[in-house]
Amino acid sequence: MSSRGICAKTGPERHVKVFKNGRNKAVRIPREFEFPGEEAIMRKEGDRLVIEPVPTKSLLAVLAKFAPLPEDFSPILNVPPDAVEL
Repeated sequence: MSSRGICAKTGPERHVKVFKNGRNKAVRIPREFEFPGEEAIMRKEGDRLVIEPVPTKSLLAVLAKFAPLPEDFSPILNVPPDAVEL
């Protein structure tokens, strides 16, 4: 199969070079396999490495992590603004 073949089980495939980055091994993700974001999740499935993007969090999920605000807010007075002479 060529370096840009099709794998019957998983779809498109491409041979990539593995290189050293400090004490780690690394690969560059080819453009056709790019995904959004700056983080990924990596796991082993048997002899395979699976890399997938970290799912984006909804605003509600982020807000749910905040501690609740105290209920004793000072009253907000509805006072008209001072007149300004121009």
